[in-house]
Amino acid sequence: DSFDILGDGVKELLVGRDDGMIEIYNFESADDPVLRHDYALSESIASIQGGCVGKDGYDEILAATYSGWLTGLTTEPVHREGGSGEELKLSQEMQNKISSLRNELEQLQIKVLQERERYQQSSQSSTAVSSVPAFSVNDKFTLNKDDASYSLILEVQTAIDNVLVQSDVPLDLLDVDKNSAVVSFSSCDSE
Repeated sequence: DSFDILGDGVKELLVGRDDGMIEIYNFESADDPVLRHDYALSESIASIQGGCVGKDGYDEILAATYSGWLTGLTTEPVHREGGSGEELKLSQEMQNKISSLRNELEQLQIKVLQERERYQQSSQSSTAVSSVPAFSVNDKFTLNKDDASYSLILEVQTAIDNVLVQSDVPLDLLDVDKNSAVVSFSSCDSE
């Protein structure tokens, strides 16, 4: 998307990448764009948009991720300075918003507990049927020309506990900054 997020009168280029990076490029001169800000998310970005959504006068960047999460980056200051010994007083609107969110959170926690109990009861009955849930997998296997390696990227809309990679040829697994996996090697029986 293109949007004037910096408020300098010139639109910036907002980029959402498959690797989860949000980048803001500025066109300070007629040459190449300059990277001004970046932010890393833990999953690929499906779409990105600039605008004013949450509070008048503060522009934001909204990004939708592969699993459906909506993430916002705002220009609104998140910290307020207070003098020595001053208490930070919240407006009535902010107090109502916090109260509403707390109530909603409590209701959702009660719903989760009820659904867990219902699932436990149904799974212990004699007529229970177990099935593997169906989910889509977002996968990419791309060549990195700089170091002659391949990147395997797997995304699903649930937690990934294990990934098994089996190969007929020896593999070297390289660690990267965004990798949160613990690698374990085991030899395979040739038969």
